Amino acid sequence: MEMKQSYHPGEIVYIILRNPHAQSVANVQQAAVVKNPENPSQLALFLHENYYPLTEEFAIYRTEGEAEAAYQEAFGVPDLEEFYG
Repeated sequence: MEMKQSYHPGEIVYIILRNPHAQSVANVQQAAVVKNPENPSQLALFLHENYYPLTEEFAIYRTEGEAEAAYQEAFGVPDLEEFYG
């Protein structure tokens, strides 16, 4: 794994996460950078009570604004008039 940016345990980052059951559903989620409990020499993302190895498979953003802009570029702006719930 060769990450373009370096991260440190305790940092809060934002990722775009797809729903594994409905690939057309995605949202911006906050995650914490932590030491990987299975391999303390590596970092992981802690999200929804789970650890995910910190790899380039994740699009990681330093701010929520950056993540929201990337989300809108990838998925468009939701039509709020059609939102009922």
